Amino acid sequence: MSVKSIAAKLFAKKIYKKTQAWATNPVASQQAVFKNLIKEAKQTDFGQDHNFAEIKTFEDFAKNVPIRDYEDLKNYVEKVVNGQENVLWKGKPLYFAKTSGTTSGAKYIPLTKESMPYHIEAARNAILHYIHETGKADFVDGKMIFLQGSPILEEIHGIQFGRLSGIVAHFIPKYLQKNRMPSWETNCIEDWETKIDAIVDETINENMTVISGIPSWVQMYFERLHQKGGKNIGEIFKNFNLFIYGGVNYEPYRAKFENLIGRKVDSIELFPASEGFFAYQDSQKEKGMLLLLNAGIFYEFVKSEEFYSDKPRRYTIGEVELGVNYVLIISTNAGLWGYNIGDTVQFTSLKPYRIIVSGRIKHFISAFGEHVIAKEVESALQEAVEGTTARVNEFTVAPQITPASGLPYHEWFIEFENEPDDIVAFAEAIDNAMRKQNMYYDDLIIGNILQKVVITKVTKNGFQDYMKSIGKLGGQNKIPRLSDNRNIADLLSKA
Repeated sequence: MSVKSIAAKLFAKKIYKKTQAWATNPVASQQAVFKNLIKEAKQTDFGQDHNFAEIKTFEDFAKNVPIRDYEDLKNYVEKVVNGQENVLWKGKPLYFAKTSGTTSGAKYIPLTKESMPYHIEAARNAILHYIHETGKADFVDGKMIFLQGSPILEEIHGIQFGRLSGIVAHFIPKYLQKNRMPSWETNCIEDWETKIDAIVDETINENMTVISGIPSWVQMYFERLHQKGGKNIGEIFKNFNLFIYGGVNYEPYRAKFENLIGRKVDSIELFPASEGFFAYQDSQKEKGMLLLLNAGIFYEFVKSEEFYSDKPRRYTIGEVELGVNYVLIISTNAGLWGYNIGDTVQFTSLKPYRIIVSGRIKHFISAFGEHVIAKEVESALQEAVEGTTARVNEFTVAPQITPASGLPYHEWFIEFENEPDDIVAFAEAIDNAMRKQNMYYDDLIIGNILQKVVITKVTKNGFQDYMKSIGKLGGQNKIPRLSDNRNIADLLSKA
């Protein structure tokens, strides 16, 4: 065992103890965050506009600060972009993370000197918790790859702009710099396909032990490696045993990954976003990710079925329940207040508080009142695949309300790596799994309002071609698992 791996184990033990201190006192931890946020932002434009000086309790906060999305906060953000200080948070942010907006084009999410360290610490601590629990630390001596956006940043009014993953690249600790791949030059390549090929060239002969990225894009990297090396990934990288991912559920990709790798590898799930680093998988034995309650973020939760009502109840951490679908609302030390990030979560544990990401509040199918969410379609596909030779590269689901004949249905667009032996039985398995999970969907099938699932096969690389056609190939971009319209479906149908 190397000196580096011994040091990693000692450090992991220290961080684990620090985590236990706040995780075992969740309500107090969140209350401390809340008080600090209100105190630090009293003199900002937003704080003065929303009576922060009078806010003593969460109830005061909820009365003065409505739930907002980016559009509602945009006027404040634009002041900061234009160089004004003390608008949402004291001073100016260090960075703006530029993301793709749904209705407003680009969105600019502030990152401050107070918020930025938590993005780095959370990713580090996820790995340290893995080391502490498993005792595995030899991987720290090998090479680590992080598939991410370009670190090239722009500067306007003294604030740097870029993709979150590119900004984070500037904060890689010195002790990881020698291990980190790809090279800075390769990371700066904008075209994703060119970048992947360059990464393959740089890494194929290296001792890669940790690989990190969104599963769909890591899969693309693995496929290019296999094409060039003529071997599975486990043979090319004999010491590769840890995959770190975030952004989407890994389970629909797991069978394909294990086939490409040639063996099972451990994995760590992260829940990072431009708005904050919210959770990470702290245990290989327990389901869900540890919600970070002392990381400069105050959380609220709204039941998804109540979210679009006039005055939905806003729950705090001590009031949540297991298995309920909540819209995640945050207030942060980057100056986001009562902010709806769009994700929905469910709690898998309350001691400590662990969550899974169940979907997006705007990504669902409820064309007939069924309110199907991402977690349900992902689970249904996983159940259908189990015990078969079928392997899926990518998929999305949309309603077909006006079919040429027959009843409406949910149309599943699936790109298979290996097609099932019996596509009709495969569709039946998906449908049965959906009916077990969602009683409203089951009622619609029983009542002959909907016919059963219809599968439309997508040609190889069809989803990549779609993402390229809309200018979102690579980086942190991902396919929505489902939508209540046919915008994606119609484009895939034409491919």
